[in-house]
Amino acid sequence: MITCTRRFGFDAGHRVTRHESKCRSVHGHRYTAEVTVAGAKLDFAGRVIDYGVLKEIVGKWIDDHLDHGYIFKIGDPVGSFLSGSGHKTCPMPEDLGEPTAENLAAFIARASQALLAQHNIEVVHVRVYETPNCWADWKKRSVAPLGG
Repeated sequence: MITCTRRFGFDAGHRVTRHESKCRSVHGHRYTAEVTVAGAKLDFAGRVIDYGVLKEIVGKWIDDHLDHGYIFKIGDPVGSFLSGSGHKTCPMPEDLGEPTAENLAAFIARASQALLAQHNIEVVHVRVYETPNCWADWKKRSVAPLGG
């Protein structure tokens, strides 16, 4: 399998409401997300997909939904207040819950896959750096071949 990866940076606030210590308070990060994709075959130019297309599609979604916003768990009163006050907010999908780096990686993977499906591109890995020293990975689960 041949893959390619595009890196995206964005700034956002959040809090982890169930955190045991200081991350329970509202704070922000300079996040970095790396989105790795694969295709069934390379295009006419020998690429999985043009990096510029990844930027136009996934980068735009990140800019529109996450960058300079407040990412929150549904039910977080801070998120509800900010949403109602006209601030940029992004609720996490309810099944993902808290806006941890782990759940944010899954959220970005899900959104990217939906956006890239029309290009016959598959998202296989997303890494989200919450800080330069701390990150979480989402990886596509392999499906075992039948009879294997």
